[in-house]
Amino acid sequence: MDIMTMGEVLIDLTQKGRDENGVARFAAFPGGAPANVAVAATRLGASAGFMGKVGADSFGRELKSVLEREGVDTAFVFECTEHPTTMAIVHVDEEGERDFTFYRDPGADTQITVEEAMSLLDREPLPRILHFGSLSLTTSPAREACLSLIKAARDRGVLITYDPNYRAPLWKDEASATEMMMKPLPFVDVLKVSDGEMLMMTGTDDVYEGSRILLEKGPQLVLVTLGGSGSFYRYAGGTDTLPSVSHDIADTNGAGDTFFGALLCQIADRLNRGAGSINEIPPADLSAMVMYSNRAAAVTCSRSGAIPAMPTPEEVERWK
Repeated sequence: MDIMTMGEVLIDLTQKGRDENGVARFAAFPGGAPANVAVAATRLGASAGFMGKVGADSFGRELKSVLEREGVDTAFVFECTEHPTTMAIVHVDEEGERDFTFYRDPGADTQITVEEAMSLLDREPLPRILHFGSLSLTTSPAREACLSLIKAARDRGVLITYDPNYRAPLWKDEASATEMMMKPLPFVDVLKVSDGEMLMMTGTDDVYEGSRILLEKGPQLVLVTLGGSGSFYRYAGGTDTLPSVSHDIADTNGAGDTFFGALLCQIADRLNRGAGSINEIPPADLSAMVMYSNRAAAVTCSRSGAIPAMPTPEEVERWK
């Protein structure tokens, strides 16, 4: 397997306009950042699996079914009988930007145990890449399960990738969130942050300085998404800023996950062809990989939902 993602799969109950009486309409989309990354990578040609926990309810069964229909390996999707599948209410403004409210106190995704997570290491061969996000770090037992697995997997030679994906309602305060979001960095090889997350984690909004600080914490590669201004990366081979792709926005839900899924798909291909580390990728090649990921994210933004909006390779190529 190329990529295993770990974390939350949930229902994004997303606002879809209003009826004639002004009452908001919502649609139940499958979502959750790590699950989105797995689907994005699978649609673009990688083999991917998802590890997480869903409720023993209709939403949980539907989410697992969606992943299976997308070709995502669900052997490590566990069922929680005590708590329901997590739900996020997503309000979308006129510019397509999102505001989240979570029903997760607790939700099934937070209940994955260390034993369940570590069972991945009994499977051979191990995935090339293990990806996770910070929602797994918000509470126990998922926090301990995630940290235990990434440390052990890295010791076994698995490339570790991380998207902090800050969601303020899920943390006590910004200071405690920042402390926990920084904690995994010594065990991370590829880090993707938004410009806002970079500011939280480094205290600077200067992309050159912020990325330098983050790179010094342990990752081989730091990527910063800049919204309409594109994306930036820093690694041992240098830095570059790649422009965004012009498009009409339906909503931005899943755009960052598509970006990262597209990049991980390409990194996995490099590893499969013999690359020993991220630093062996020439700068021109890495810039082309990031630009491809920008185009993939643009396709997702042009359609509604997260998983339903993710592109195929043919669609990404048409956005050149």
